[in-house]
Amino acid sequence: MKISELKIGAMTGELKGEIIDMESPRDVMNKYGQKMTVASGTLKDDSGEIKISLWNDDAGKFSIGDKVIFNNGWISEFKGTKQLSTGKNGKIEKQ
Repeated sequence: MKISELKIGAMTGELKGEIIDMESPRDVMNKYGQKMTVASGTLKDDSGEIKISLWNDDAGKFSIGDKVIFNNGWISEFKGTKQLSTGKNGKIEKQ
């Protein structure tokens, strides 16, 4: 799967790319008042770029230049921009 093919909703399959931007993890409160950790960044492949959100345990694991694989991620939209995260059933790992 390629970034240019991603549509809002669940992503089935595998997406490979390189992290080209990554912010430091920060703490946020979810809508239920639970503290969570998030790090935002950008993933790139040969078809384009997409914003990524890495949550909790994944938030501090990845850096600029890491080549990663997303499996069964979740594509959402925030302020008119597509975003990719692992969601409930997905995972991200270094290649």
